[in-house]
Amino acid sequence: MERVSLLKLLRFLKPFAAPIAAVLVLAFFQSLSELYLPTLMADIVDKGIMSGDTDYILRIGGQMLLVALGGTLVAILGAYLSSRIASGFGRSLRGQVFRQVQGFSLQEFDRIGTATLITRTTNDITQVQMVVMMVLRIMISAPMMMIGGIIMAVSKDPKLSLVIVVLIPILVAVIAAVAAKGVPLFEAMQKRIDRLNLVVREGLTGIRVIRAFNRSDYEERRFVGANRDLTETAIKVNKLMAVMMPTMMLLLNFTTIAIIWFGGIRIDRAEMQVGDLMAFIQYVMQIMFSLIMVSMMFIMVPRASASAVRINEVLEVNSSIQDPAQPKSAANLRGQVEFRDVTFSYPGAERPALEGISFTSGPGEVTAIIGGTGAGKTTLVNLIPRFFDVESGAVLVDGVDVREMTQAGLRAKIGYVPQKALLFSGSIADNIRYGNGEASDTEVAHAAQIAQAAEFVDEVEGGYGAEIAQGGTNLSGGQKQRLTIARALVRRPAIYIFDDNFSALDFRTDARLRAALKPETSRATTFIVAQRVSTVMEADRIIVLDGGRMAGMGTHREQPVRAA
Repeated sequence: MERVSLLKLLRFLKPFAAPIAAVLVLAFFQSLSELYLPTLMADIVDKGIMSGDTDYILRIGGQMLLVALGGTLVAILGAYLSSRIASGFGRSLRGQVFRQVQGFSLQEFDRIGTATLITRTTNDITQVQMVVMMVLRIMISAPMMMIGGIIMAVSKDPKLSLVIVVLIPILVAVIAAVAAKGVPLFEAMQKRIDRLNLVVREGLTGIRVIRAFNRSDYEERRFVGANRDLTETAIKVNKLMAVMMPTMMLLLNFTTIAIIWFGGIRIDRAEMQVGDLMAFIQYVMQIMFSLIMVSMMFIMVPRASASAVRINEVLEVNSSIQDPAQPKSAANLRGQVEFRDVTFSYPGAERPALEGISFTSGPGEVTAIIGGTGAGKTTLVNLIPRFFDVESGAVLVDGVDVREMTQAGLRAKIGYVPQKALLFSGSIADNIRYGNGEASDTEVAHAAQIAQAAEFVDEVEGGYGAEIAQGGTNLSGGQKQRLTIARALVRRPAIYIFDDNFSALDFRTDARLRAALKPETSRATTFIVAQRVSTVMEADRIIVLDGGRMAGMGTHREQPVRAA
């Protein structure tokens, strides 16, 4: 299963077919140069040193230097190409994972989790990228070296080559044992990293709450626990690798002793020359080191395989929100929204979050949605931009079911202000222009003016060019809400959705903002989720939700509204 997952990711190497072929050729010539050097050394000993032929020694020595230089250049070029290929592979894979995650619905985000998605996009892809580089640099050249070394060793002395026959099964058994123990450890290690990321992320994003409730010690204990679990697993992995390398070197040294012992006997019987024995030892060393390099791959491949499974889990997720094969275009209406007997349930929920919701809201109308906590207010407005799909019934925009429209086409009609004011790192102007990338400076300033944000923007050093910290931490809650409202206004959409965005504003600013919004949204369909009666009193339609059902609908005068 894991090996299959790793092989699936190799499809991202298709654009690098030509460089990979070049790496193969370079690895072949590198192996040839390294295999030829022991033979030249044997000739120097047997034909040059034994006969005292200095000219021969110098001539063959010069050839050795040229072969070694050529092999070095080929190795450097091969390493460079391997690094470029692996880096490009990692870039392509990260891009694909990011694009896949961008297409997830909110259900997929809730199911998989943000912390693990970050780990899979960074650490897991890095593990696979490292293996790809090692495969190109080691797994290609190592088999060539091993096969070539065996052929050359047998050509020097077939009988002495029986030592290799005894050695290879022992090495293979050691590698298999280490791989069998390593796979579950590497899987556990990635899960421990997920857990640590989750704890760190919660500790950083929730620092205000943690300090307000004096829970720093508790959070520190959570971190220490997650960190300890990861450390203990990492120590087990390192112990496994620490045992493996000395075992390999011990086998290597015992093999060298055996070769010298039996080789000395054969030299004494005049069945072998000294130079051939030296070359034989070098070839056996090359075989051994090739197997050691392969063993290192067997250490890295299980971890990369575990990472590959996690990456493929993301790539193979089919988002519950998909564009239709043949999308429909909206009628000439502009912004009309209709809920037609809508029922919606969250996955695994015991009862529907919304049930039997029906109403129509047209251009120029303001629909207010109120109700107690958990009544389904945010869920209702989230169905309009199709963040979720209804369980039964239909949500129509301009006479077309939102499931029959493209997501991009639908959301281009909507100016959405989420319940939680979210800003991005960058300037104030950049954040407002996020709603419309082509907005001019005048349009940005106008949107800020309507949203009552201009009054504090003008006081900030740098004005609209002032930088906003990550998450907008250098702004107050009310300032962030006003900027998110400006971001929606600059879009000039057909439908506005304000999801409880006036809660952090004082009554004066709230009143001024609503007064400024009236002419700006007079031709659009507006939805307002609110808690304050003053915010919804002038709405054309007030929908009261209770337990996911419509408890009432009308105007403020027709049906007095009490704050939930």
